[in-house]
Formats: sequence, structure tokens, C-alpha cells
Amino acid sequence: MKARIATEIERAGGWLGFERYMELVLYAPGLGYYVRGDRQFGLMPGSGSDFVTAPELSPLFGRALARQMGQALDATGTREVWEFGAGSGALATQLLEALGERIDRYVIVDLSGALRERQRTTIAARVPPQHAAKAVWLDRLPERIDGVLVGNEVLDAMPVALLHFDGHQWLERGVVFSDGRFMYADRPTSLRPPLAADRVPGTTVELQRQGEAFIRTLAATLRRGAAFFIDYGFPEAEFHHPQRIGGTLMCHRAHQADGDPLSDVGDKDITAHVDFTGIALAGQNAGLAVLGYTTQARFLMNCGLLDDLQGADLRAIAAAQKLLTEHEMGELFKVIGFAAGEPFDAIGFAQGDRSHML
Repeated sequence: MKARIATEIERAGGWLGFERYMELVLYAPGLGYYVRGDRQFGLMPGSGSDFVTAPELSPLFGRALARQMGQALDATGTREVWEFGAGSGALATQLLEALGERIDRYVIVDLSGALRERQRTTIAARVPPQHAAKAVWLDRLPERIDGVLVGNEVLDAMPVALLHFDGHQWLERGVVFSDGRFMYADRPTSLRPPLAADRVPGTTVELQRQGEAFIRTLAATLRRGAAFFIDYGFPEAEFHHPQRIGGTLMCHRAHQADGDPLSDVGDKDITAHVDFTGIALAGQNAGLAVLGYTTQARFLMNCGLLDDLQGADLRAIAAAQKLLTEHEMGELFKVIGFAAGEPFDAIGFAQGDRSHML
């Protein structure tokens, strides 16, 4: 992986924008973090995993989400679910089991061949054959989609550009290779953060150009249906607050976090929080209607998670609390919904909708 990136830096004239660097680290064919055969997703470091996502924490996550998916399927008159970046396959199994006869196909779009194999194994082991047979895999989008889309922790894994303010001007942050290691190097740029504000020298911010482009592409492809994305992030005013001088870029390995994406390349995850205002505007400007925006906790409660906990054992309750409590996933994680065609009152945003904050 290190040699692959060093070669690309050389071919690029000695400097590579961080956005391309992050893309290679995560998705370079055969070498990138997400395309290898490692088990990135899991509950504990002992499993060899690096982090845990909500479907691994509790099957109640998928059960609650399925109620929103089911309502969206009925409202849009569609019978397909599309999941982007399906990870271990845990969410797919939960949605397939819960939605059952309500869907004809469950389409997974994932760039990683290793993860696709893991997803196939997980689904075959946990889902009744008549529903497991509905799962199909694609590595690119068709010209048209009619269905309900979902992406859990997929936007945060899309490469971001970095901007750095030196006290006088904005510079694009890139990567150079010198003395056997990667280092940051900045260049003048016309790129700017979306909010004009006084910045402290040394401020670094992310631009989610690929994430917003992804939403625009989906908008052009989704002719009839809805889409829901769950991820950690903030509205624009909070994401680009002048006091957030270090940005949100973070790495994950063995359930520990660090802020150095230039070391151990390919052996750890690199993520950035989501600017949900940018995502909402990308969808809205491309013709989608924003159905709502709220915290994961409020969304799951609106979808009946508290009712699912009635009579649950202590282990299930403890796992579900991590999905809901503010200091865990409940507040930091948000949910945004879109509709292609006629909008509807999505149950996940019935109470606590924060669309006005975008």
C-alpha cells in the first residue's frame, strides 16, 4: 500500500491532494482498507475488528429502521431495497428478515469483493432461504432505481479534501513522500469552506465533495422512491464553526481512535464527520425532497425501538442504550431522509425533526 501511494505521488509530480490519498488508502484495488479480507466490523478488538456499527450492536436497530423502510416502500409504491456499503451484512439480514414478503429484491452496492463475500455468508446463515435469495450485488449503479435506499455509515467513509488556513490564505492540504514516510504539504487553492468566517491560523477543515457528488448521482438515478442515510455529523454552522480548528478527520484501529492518517496506511480506517447541510442541499438542488433530519435516538424511538425493548433482557437493553444515549450514538449520529417524487410524512421524523437547523 505504501509503495502504491508513493508511486502515485511521484507520477503526480511529488504532491497528491489528500482527497486522492484517502481514496487510495481506503479503496485501492486489492490493497485498500475496505477492499481487503480483514474483518473491520465487530463488537470487540478480540475479533480482529477495528470498530462497531449500530447493526452489530443490536438487531433492534434494523428492526426499527425496517418500519421506516416499510412505510417508505408503501408510500412510494416500490418493492426494492438498496443498501450502500453493507459492511458485515448485519443490517441486510435484519432488514430482509423484517421486511420479508414486502420486497422483491434487496440490492447491495459495495466496492469491496471481500466484504461482498462476507455479506453473502452472513445473509445465507441468518436469513430464511426464500428471503436470502432476494439479495443481489452490484458494483455500479444502473440508469434507473425504483426503491428505497439506505446507507449506514457510508457517507463518512467517502474521501474528503482538506483545506488549511495559515493566517493569510486558504491552502489545499496534500501528501508528499520523503525519507520513507508520508508528510503533509500545502498548496494555494481557489477552494473555500462554504461559510465565510474569521478563522484561527492553523485551522483545518474538510470538504465532502465526493459525498455531495454521490447524493447528486443518486438523485439522477432514483426515479421513484426514498433514501435514508445514518451517520455521525453536524449541520453546516456547527461543522464549520470557527472554534472547530482541527476538523473532524479521524482514524480507527482495534477499537481505538487516532488522528494520524499518514501512518499505518491501509491498516486502519479514515473517516470524517458529515456536513448534513451540504448533503441536504446536494439532494434538494438535484430534485429530491428532504423528508426530515434528526438524531439517531429520536429517529429510532419514532420507529418504535422503545416498544421493542418491552420484555427484553438486560443485555439487549444495554446494547440498545448505546444506540440512544447522548454520550454514545444517540446524539452524534443523525438521520436524513429524501424522497424522489411526492414527499410523505416519514414516521422517523414525526417528532424531533431538526430540518430547520440545516
